Amino acid sequence: MVSLATLGLAACAPDTLPARPPNATRAPAQQTQAITLSRYACDSGTKISASYPTTDDAVVQYQGTTYQMRVARSADGARYVGDALEWWTRGTGPGAEGTLYEHADDGSTGDPIESCEQVES
Repeated sequence: MVSLATLGLAACAPDTLPARPPNATRAPAQQTQAITLSRYACDSGTKISASYPTTDDAVVQYQGTTYQMRVARSADGARYVGDALEWWTRGTGPGAEGTLYEHADDGSTGDPIESCEQVES
């Protein structure tokens, strides 16, 4: 006579356990970021285009020149600095403000160059 304990142990034998799926290795997820392109109409009649390839970078096109900028500390809005210029935006979408400033050697914001408003892209 087979005891219930023996039956229970036989049910747990390694050859009766469900097979585990193999440990597949996954390729690391690629970090992709959609590039946001914003267009601005300035009070002077000048147009500025700004794209944001990452959350830390801005590429600003102003008067035929492209400026690569990096995020900088700001109390309000998004501020990017590069090539002796600052691009400072407040808000998003049509009507949002964008101001181009001179960037001082001491890291402070200089005189405004252009005051702009975001328009439909």
